[in-house]
This record gives sequence, C-alpha cells and structure tokens, in this order.
Amino acid sequence: MVTRTALEEELRNLAGSVPDPELPVLTLEELGVLRGVEVLAPGRVTVQLTPTYTGCPAIETMSADIERVLLDHGMTEVSVVTVLAPAWSTDDISAEGRRKLTEFGIAPPRPHDAASPSAGPVPLTLSVRCPHCGSTDTELLSRFSSTACKALRRCVACREPFDHFKEL
Repeated sequence: MVTRTALEEELRNLAGSVPDPELPVLTLEELGVLRGVEVLAPGRVTVQLTPTYTGCPAIETMSADIERVLLDHGMTEVSVVTVLAPAWSTDDISAEGRRKLTEFGIAPPRPHDAASPSAGPVPLTLSVRCPHCGSTDTELLSRFSSTACKALRRCVACREPFDHFKEL
C-alpha cells in the first residue's frame, strides 16, 4: 500500500483541480486522468497523467496547466509524465463528474457493472438518456461531435441536440 505525504496529497488536490481543456466543467480528478503525484525532493514533483485515448491532443494542455499550477504553488521542478497503462476508461469518471456532465447538457457514459466486468455481451443499442428531459428516446446524428470522445445525438421527445460522452 502506498502512503502519500501531506504535501503529495496537497499537490494532488491542486493538480486534480485543473479543469479539463475540452470539458472545462470537469476537473482532471473528476475525469479520472490524474494517476499520481510523487514528491522526489524539496521543490521537485512528478505527476502521472493518463490520456482519455492515445494521441489525445488535450494531454499537452493538461500537462502545461498542471505544471503552471504547481510552479505557482512553490514547486521549482514539475515533471508531468504520460502513463498509458492501465488505460483510461469512462469508468474512471467520478460520480460528481457524471453529475456535472449531465448538468452541463452532456449525456455521461454509462458505467460498467464493476461487480461483473465480463458479465456478457455488450448491447447492440445504447439507451442514451437525454440530459435535458431525461427521455431515452434518442437518436445518433454523428459518431463524432466537438471532440473525438463525444458523439452528437438528438432527443426525439424534446428535439434538443446534445453531446454524449462515449463509453470506453
């Protein structure tokens, strides 16, 4: 079991509070991409960050924002390293993050059943709930939306378009 120091916990909270550059309604902690913070020596810290998918263009901005926040907090050397394993999954989004996505008008990804990750076949149709009216009568307009990790859907009931954060 890894024990974090009070400083590491403080720095993790600061790094985790950085907003996602593509979804500023979420913090990096709520998105689940912040993997770890380790103080190497006085003033020197390494932050582990996992992109939402390999090649995610936002990883550079996330890294720069984390560096800026931690340097402003008194660190003299901040290293943000990209960690690809374990891969990020939409299950890494916190309950608060899912709530914020819905409140912001983006249908959050459905969580997988943690008790039985390989419980059977994946359903061929997704019942995506409209974040505006709650109806599950929605249709896919485009597999890609403003970012590659979202799809554009429309609610048949209220006719409002909305983004859906894809399950990974």
